[in-house]
Amino acid sequence: MDVNDLRSLVTLLSLALFIGLMTWTWWPRRREAYADAARLPFEGESVDNEQGAPK
Repeated sequence: MDVNDLRSLVTLLSLALFIGLMTWTWWPRRREAYADAARLPFEGESVDNEQGAPK
């Protein structure tokens, strides 16, 4: 096994990891968890109706 074989193996492992992470990220069952996480910065914020500024 020379250096080029090792480089090829690392490239293939990196590609497999990338595809696995993308599949896990975009899996339809995780959509609700990501929607909940996207709303976190806005929870607990109230807006003053007259001013339009956060309290």
